[in-house]
Amino acid sequence: MFYYLLSGLMTYNIILVAAAVVPAVILMIKVYRSDRLDPEPPAMLRELVKAGVLSALIALVEERALCALLDLALPKSSMWYNVILYFGIVAFAEESSKYLMLKRHSWLSPEFNCQFDGLVYAVFVSLGFALWENISYVLHFGFQTAIVRSLTAIPGHACFGVFMGAFYGLARRSENRGETGKSKLLRTLSVLVPILLHGAYDYIASVGGNALYFFAFIAALFLISYRYVAKASKQDRYI
Repeated sequence: MFYYLLSGLMTYNIILVAAAVVPAVILMIKVYRSDRLDPEPPAMLRELVKAGVLSALIALVEERALCALLDLALPKSSMWYNVILYFGIVAFAEESSKYLMLKRHSWLSPEFNCQFDGLVYAVFVSLGFALWENISYVLHFGFQTAIVRSLTAIPGHACFGVFMGAFYGLARRSENRGETGKSKLLRTLSVLVPILLHGAYDYIASVGGNALYFFAFIAALFLISYRYVAKASKQDRYI
């Protein structure tokens, strides 16, 4: 009887984990197949996914520490509390930790020889982050959460990764040309733009009060990202 109950629980958890993992994997495959000029080695992509998981753990520690300070500084009913929480803490901690892992595992890699590579690397790190985050949410809140997050959070992280990778690839190209100042500016934008988009995503979802605005934001973000990936793939070049 105990084995039967345990077996059922394990099967249920496996289904939940699969529901959390599959959407991220589908997006990874889509981006990987778009890398037509010089596809990246699978070993490197696996390392980037692991780096994304690690970035989620780093961000979790940062968020808890900074949220504790914010709770002491401002009342939760304050508008500035929400602005600082979603833009200055959550979005900053998550996107900056992704960027740190991205740069550490790819900036000096000899495989980083095409502009589109930056986009691939950033999306894989972002989806590694989303993968771990989604598994955590789904195991705590169930299958329904997996469905909702597969339509919102996972595409959201992928889109943030697209914007990060777009600037990151341009930064590597500028660095190779000896344009150090321009490269630093582009690297700053590769963090700043995703932070602003991520902060807006969380703020609209939590404070906006209208689900229509939230899904319109997600749809626009995904459409722009999807079209950019297709365009960047066709216009890819060696750097």
